[in-house]
Amino acid sequence: MSDPLQLRVGAPAHGGHCVARDPDGRVVFVRHALPGELVRVRIIDDAGSFRRADAVEVLEPSPDRVAPPCPHAGPGRCGGCDWQHASGSAQRAMKAAVIREQLARLAGLDVPVTVEELPGGLLGWRTRIQYAIGRDGTVGLRRHRSHEVEPIDACPLGVAPVSEPPLVRPGLTGIEVACGDDREPALLGHSPGVGRQARGRRPPDRVELLAGPPRLRHTVAGRTFEVDAAGFWQVHPHAASTFAATLLELLGVRPGERVLDLYSGAGLFTALLAEAVGPSGEVVGVEASRAAVADATANLADLPQARTIRARVTPAVIDDADVVVLDPPRSGAGREIMAAILARSPRAIGYVACDPAALARDVHVAVDAGWRLAQLRAFDAFPMTHHVECVALLLPGVDQ
Repeated sequence: MSDPLQLRVGAPAHGGHCVARDPDGRVVFVRHALPGELVRVRIIDDAGSFRRADAVEVLEPSPDRVAPPCPHAGPGRCGGCDWQHASGSAQRAMKAAVIREQLARLAGLDVPVTVEELPGGLLGWRTRIQYAIGRDGTVGLRRHRSHEVEPIDACPLGVAPVSEPPLVRPGLTGIEVACGDDREPALLGHSPGVGRQARGRRPPDRVELLAGPPRLRHTVAGRTFEVDAAGFWQVHPHAASTFAATLLELLGVRPGERVLDLYSGAGLFTALLAEAVGPSGEVVGVEASRAAVADATANLADLPQARTIRARVTPAVIDDADVVVLDPPRSGAGREIMAAILARSPRAIGYVACDPAALARDVHVAVDAGWRLAQLRAFDAFPMTHHVECVALLLPGVDQ
């Protein structure tokens, strides 16, 4: 391990760190620092063209620096949070700067960005936490870029039923706690998956319900959705309703329209879009997960104008539609899918993104095809972390 370097820290970068340069001019991605600070850093990884470092001493603190509320935050400790040392307003400002930088660098757009706060504050918002179990039986959370487990008694980001790690059974590699609106916790055990590793990654975990409800209930816009306890749902209690309302407002879906909902999950957007298009319209969801399609089918049972098909999102499943909605995984939709959507000439595209870089790459494809980013809203649905959610409206043609 090298001796600490003294560095002046620059702008935030995507991933929960800030950019500095070492005496040789190489980029150093510094965690646990804030823009403008003078810090001593310990290099933790040297990739040749760039280096990663932890700020181990703050010589000139930013006025946005605060004492981390979690005792497990800091260099070499829990890797679940990135910005515990920053005020809430500073966190949102840094996320806005990252979104703007990604859109400028990857899409060639200069877009003003404000990250909006969700109700509830910076702590006590996670409704799902997966705890790691070390080989010695230690229960906690992974340290940053490590398989080592940081033992914890409680995670302050979690809502009350999930914030404390439960007792574990032998043979598990992880234990997950999740809850719905009623806060009744479901306990899920993770054990090693079967099959060969892909690209150095282990196979997906086998997940078993150990205790609690097999299905979790969530209410959005007056509708109740039930989702498998191991299935996907937004972890912030106000995220799903906020994203859905924003999407519907931006798209202005009309009665009688046909909507294609890609990566549709348990049917959240599908159902609310179906209510908007009414009995004379149609909404088709496309989702690859068998469990999610089963959930969506049940959640859409009272809406004959809505249905979900089980399929991977490929150009073959993209049909004519007045409006296309997509909520892709962190990697984004990709050039091929975006090109297929644009070729169908919908009147509008609504894009929900959990990664600003992926969003920027996909927006670039649309811009190159003559479309425009008409509106963008961003939300701090993951306080204390670098993650941020965006809802974008893409329209054909140029600004008038």
